[in-house]
Formats: sequence, C-alpha cells, structure tokens
Amino acid sequence: MITYIVSNIEHALAFEWVATYLPNENISLSFILLNPAENVPLEIFLKEKNIPTLFVKYRGKKDIFSAIWKVRKQLKMWKTNVVHCHLFDANVVGLLASKSLGIKKRIYTRHHSDYHHVYFPRAVYYDRFVNYLATDIVAISGAVKEILEKKEFVNPKKIQLIPHGFKLDIFELDKNNPDIQNRIDALRTKYSTKNFFPVIGVIARYTSWKGIQYIIPAVSELLKKYPKAKILLANAKGDYKNEIQNLLKTLIPENQYQEIPYETDLGALYQLFDVYVHTPIDAYKEAFGQTYIEALASGIPSVFSLSGIASEFIQHEHNACVVPFENSEKITENIIKILENEDLKNKIIENGKKDIQNFKLNIFIEKLKNLYLGK
Repeated sequence: MITYIVSNIEHALAFEWVATYLPNENISLSFILLNPAENVPLEIFLKEKNIPTLFVKYRGKKDIFSAIWKVRKQLKMWKTNVVHCHLFDANVVGLLASKSLGIKKRIYTRHHSDYHHVYFPRAVYYDRFVNYLATDIVAISGAVKEILEKKEFVNPKKIQLIPHGFKLDIFELDKNNPDIQNRIDALRTKYSTKNFFPVIGVIARYTSWKGIQYIIPAVSELLKKYPKAKILLANAKGDYKNEIQNLLKTLIPENQYQEIPYETDLGALYQLFDVYVHTPIDAYKEAFGQTYIEALASGIPSVFSLSGIASEFIQHEHNACVVPFENSEKITENIIKILENEDLKNKIIENGKKDIQNFKLNIFIEKLKNLYLGK
C-alpha cells in the first residue's frame, strides 16, 4: 500500500491524475488529506474513484500532535509500506508518523526551491529536519535539486529528479470541434475580449516574486502601439494584491484589464491569449512552473524569464522569447516581436509543442512506479 499524505489542498488535477493512472496490479493507493474542512473537491473525487481516503482536520500547528497520532493509526491499519508526502505540514506530520512506525520508504516531493532561504530563514530548519526524516526526496526540477544539494547538503543519492507530468490533451484543443469552440467563445464573452487585440495573458498568483509588477508597465507601453490591447490576469489573489491593483489602476485603462480570481476551464482560458507572459524575478523562484508547460501545450506564443523548469529547456526564439529578469522594456519589445513576425510566432509555437513531450503524464507515472517499486 502506497499512501499519499497531502496538506491544505482542495483541488488538484495532479493528484486526480495520480489516483486515476498510478494504481495497478502491483500498486494499491490511499490518501490522507490534512485540511481545515471536509469534503473538498479532491476528497470527493478520490472517494468516487473508490480510493481509500482519510480526512484529518488540520488547521495549523495546534493540530500537529493529534494529526500525527491519527495518521500513524491509519497507516498502521492500512499496513502502508510506502508513504509519499506533499507540502509542508504533510511532510512534517506524515514523515514523523511513518518513521515512528518503521516504514522503510518515506518519500516527500519538494515543491519549493530557495523560498524559505530567502523569505523565511527559520523554516529552513524544518526543511532540513524533513530532509533527514525522508528516505527519498523528489526534486521537481534541476533548480530544486541544486538547492537541496548545495544549500541544504542533502546526499545526492537520496534525491530523485522527477519533473511534473501533464495530460497535455487538456490544453491541446481542437478549435474545429464545435463544443470546444463554444467553450472558448463563452470565455471570450465572460471576460469581454472580443473587441480587443492583442490579448495578453498572465496566470500567476499575486505575489512579488512572480514579476507581474514588470508585466503591467510593459503592457502600458504596448498600448502606445496597440491601443486596443487588453491584459487578463488569472489566479488574481495573493499577498501582493494591493500593489498589483494600484499599478493596474494607474497604468491601464479600466476596460483594458480583467482580473480573474479563478477559472475552472484552464484549457479554454489559454486560447483567449494572443501572447502569454510569465516572468518570475530570478532563476530559483519557481520550483517548477507548470504554466510554462501549459502555455506551450496550448500553442500560445510566449514571453518568459527563465525560472524553475524553464531554465532546462526554454531557448530564446526557439520555443519562446526569453527576457532578462525584472525588465519591462524587454517584455514589451518581445511581445511586439511576436505580434509582428509571423514566421517567428509559428516557429516558437511549433517547437514549443515538440519540446514539452518529455512532460507527458505517462512518463511521470512510470518514474513514480519505478521509485515505489525500487527499480
């Protein structure tokens, strides 16, 4: 029995994909969800798939000891022999509980790179404790592996490099299909993009290191040449919200930006964009950066700074346009270059679709199976 222990997640396609495609005759799967509230969408999905699932009420550190006891009890009942933990609280609770039971394969996936080193130095002590408790650590990119080895001095033999995998067909939409076109048209109406060009897309949480504060001035400058441009900002929530909204109100006309806190039809949303922009402020802020893969799978010509997984395969004017960190002028310049050079646009779209094939879900699932079965 392999048990996934996950904290503070309500909905996640990645875990739904694992629950759907990982189990086979050699692998049985269960989940323990540490959440403040019961019956979140992920829990409902798992139960509908008949995956053994336990909800443990977890509201923060005050619940840590009761959570460890409940998790330990359930792992013993299920006779779990592999534990795989995801996200900070689950790592602490799950690895402590499993180590106390003598479970020999204790895995966690590292979903951040140098975030604690930069913003929360005290949390690095917890990271090192978790590194000690784990028998295997999944690094989701070379950047994460580098932080583990060079800043936290983890034994390289403990680290398994397994990038995220994707059901790429969610983003590879056939616009000739009337149902798909209807989905796209519905979002065009919902977000009022029909009379605007170009539509610049951003899908990034409102936090300073995502670099949105450099994209907005770039679009403001773009308006001088393309006065009917519009910027859509999805996942528009986070600790940098006031700063982002002040920039928008100052630099972009009110009818030419749209904030989208959450959109369920992500595949159709990408199709609204003429150019996609994602510019984190340094090479390590993204541990992975799923949006790089999603944008290229969607066939949207993109302007990127190289962070996380992008550093490993994105090449300037091959599969995207690459800009320096924190540089609004270069963002504007490269958006215009894509809009005004059809050959370049087609080239980066075509190459982008080819270059993301290594991130197919079946490759990811196979690597997980090998990790669990010791191959």
